[in-house]
Amino acid sequence: MSNSKYDVLKLENQLCFPLYAAAREVVKRYRPHLDALGLTYTQYITMMVMWEQKEITVKALGEKLFLDSGTMTPVLKSLEAKGYVTRKRSTADERSVSVMLTESGESLKESAVKIPEKVAGCVGLDGDEAMQLYGLLYKILNSNS
Repeated sequence: MSNSKYDVLKLENQLCFPLYAAAREVVKRYRPHLDALGLTYTQYITMMVMWEQKEITVKALGEKLFLDSGTMTPVLKSLEAKGYVTRKRSTADERSVSVMLTESGESLKESAVKIPEKVAGCVGLDGDEAMQLYGLLYKILNSNS
């Protein structure tokens, strides 16, 4: 085993790499289920928030999803074009835009309800491992807050 100062640059020594690769793998496993709904993964997680909140500001939605407005805008435009959400600029503060779930968006929920169960079965973690990983990932996400 080498103790070179360059060992820190080895891929095998990077925490970020397995996180990145695992995230890509999980999203890939969602793809066939989401393709059937005509959604990307980012659109899907946006819809998950919308199914829960019904109405939310773009800013709050981005914060919940850890996404910036440059990413949120095209996602919301696409979901609006599909008829799943509508956007409305606030009359009190024109910088603020609210997103509202439509009836069509609400009915999409029925088609999506089995997706988490289907994907959970193919990640190779038992319930305790999944909960431990969930906690660790949110610890990383919230460390910048």
